[in-house]
Formats: sequence, C-alpha cells, structure tokens
Amino acid sequence: MSNFHATDGDGRNFKSKKALREALAAGQVVRMIDTSAFGNRGTVEPDALSPIDVIVGPDPYTKRDWYANVKPGRDGKLRVI
Repeated sequence: MSNFHATDGDGRNFKSKKALREALAAGQVVRMIDTSAFGNRGTVEPDALSPIDVIVGPDPYTKRDWYANVKPGRDGKLRVI
C-alpha cells in the first residue's frame, strides 16, 4: 500500500475527488505520484494502482481533505471510490 498524489497533465492538484473522477472518465492525462518514503514507485499510470493504494488530495503534505481509491469497473474503465 502506498499514498499517491494525483495531478493533471499540467501538474495542478485535483481540488476534489469528483474532479479526479471526471478527469479519468474524460480520458484526460492524470499522473499518480508516489509519496511513500519506502518502496517509492515514482510516477505511475492510474491503471497501475492496486485497490489498496490510496490517493490523497488535494495535497498529501499540507491539506488532506479527501481520500480515494482507483479500481477497474466491470466495463474495464477506472472507477474512483
């Protein structure tokens, strides 16, 4: 399990879980950056996350207003829960 920070293609933080969900549904560029001190995987694609990985936002260091997990749905598209 790792904590990740999600940014858009321009490096901006997602302000809400809803904004992250909409960006993934629209096929926009989303970067997941591992913030773990140990076993850091760097920047990964959203589909490389396991269901136990946690996305923290909008900023994992200073403002943890929301938490999310990403998992594939029955249709193969990623779901933010």
